[in-house]
Amino acid sequence: MRTPLPAPRHPATGDDAAPASAAAPDVPPASDAPPPDAPPGRRRGARSRTVVALVLILALLGCGAGLLVRARQLTGAPALHNRALTDTEATSRVVDEVGGALARVFSYGPGDTATTRQAARRLLAGRAARQYEALFGQVEQRAAQQRLTLTTHVVRAGVTRLDDRGAQLLVFLDQVAQRAGKPATTVAAQLSVTAELHEGHWRIVDIRSR
Repeated sequence: MRTPLPAPRHPATGDDAAPASAAAPDVPPASDAPPPDAPPGRRRGARSRTVVALVLILALLGCGAGLLVRARQLTGAPALHNRALTDTEATSRVVDEVGGALARVFSYGPGDTATTRQAARRLLAGRAARQYEALFGQVEQRAAQQRLTLTTHVVRAGVTRLDDRGAQLLVFLDQVAQRAGKPATTVAAQLSVTAELHEGHWRIVDIRSR
């Protein structure tokens, strides 16, 4: 009678197999830092990446600091009192009134200088009024002798500072001069203008050519 052979045992269930509940060995977390025994080239590469990261962080911090300084300048005490940055209606009003005043006091004809002088006395004050009065006598004589007509147009005007009492403007003008029997000539001018609010109206107190 033949003796039966023993049944083969599966490797996963044999007596020599490890228990199913045995814990897996701990695996250290991945790290960009090379191990102490890493080759020198790998250690240099890791240091280079660290330096680049630090440079980027410092650059971002520098940009952030610059933006903070700029914001402080725009929101500092002087800027907060400059209504040219915040009050659109008041800015438009001073541009309209000062621009209209310049167009009137710098426009005249050979037979109508008296109207221009009267307008200047109403629209100018301070240093601007004194300078204008001192020079306008010569203007009247030349206008009469040369039959000269001068027309001034405000091309563009901007308010650089505006508060409750005064304003500073940068104004660009085109002045068209025409003598009798001769073609008209156009001259561009750029002025720095200071105006003050007087009884609800803007009066020009200083005019400087730029």
